[in-house]
Amino acid sequence: MSLSFSLSIQAPMPAADSPLRLSLVSAIIAVFLLMPVAVLEVAFAGSPDNTLFTQVLSENVKNGLVNYRAIKADKRFADYIAVLQKTDPETIPADERLAFWINAYNAFTIKIVVDQYPIKSIMSKTAYAFGKSNFQKKLATLNGVPYSLNDIENNIIRPYGDPRIHFAINCAAISCPPLRAEAYEPSRLSEQMDEQTRNFLNNSEKNSFDFVKNQAKLSKIFDWFKDDFNKYTTSVIDFISRYLPSEQEQKLRSAGKSLKIDHHNYNWDLNDAGTSGS
Repeated sequence: MSLSFSLSIQAPMPAADSPLRLSLVSAIIAVFLLMPVAVLEVAFAGSPDNTLFTQVLSENVKNGLVNYRAIKADKRFADYIAVLQKTDPETIPADERLAFWINAYNAFTIKIVVDQYPIKSIMSKTAYAFGKSNFQKKLATLNGVPYSLNDIENNIIRPYGDPRIHFAINCAAISCPPLRAEAYEPSRLSEQMDEQTRNFLNNSEKNSFDFVKNQAKLSKIFDWFKDDFNKYTTSVIDFISRYLPSEQEQKLRSAGKSLKIDHHNYNWDLNDAGTSGS
């Protein structure tokens, strides 16, 4: 950026040590110091380009595990975070905002991890009890507005009323639905969320069904957020059945309310490729 600044003074300049001249010089210096700040504070309008984020994810997310060490050193990730920080969400078309907020949640979750890396877990239950956890502190900034991860999830994303978001956002834990190896795009968002949901529900380590014993063991997500699923469909079981193979779907629907449901304990260990031997 090229700047030119000229000053035309008809009268004789004040003496070098006069208060008037010192004030004039100070004013000129202040103008130049403030100009870069004004440039930095200009927000980006519309949906950001997610190419950098997809590049980073595709190279560093494998089988649900994340190479945080590599991402920490990847300038593309820092550049993408900088783009998010300068984006004004209010300028994004309404039908594109959900994809934006899901990407923002996932990107800032990764940023929180890499800023503290190496760590065993993003979650400290003690800190959470005192409102000081990584999910409660306002560690994300967009267009000058600070947000916590809980703000983004509970006050912005969940009110959209689509429970599939629970399989799209990633909390950096082993028990969390795996991080997708690409950014979410508005034009494919429903397709992407459907795939994430189907993959998670058909992972027997996360959700299993024993129709002989008439019981199921589900992710804790279906306990914590059962109201989200009940509002979207008639029940948690109804929601799950939509994403199972036809034979399982029929058995699950037949079992209905008689099915005994238990939930897995939630493993908050970091979903880190560097510590998981993968």
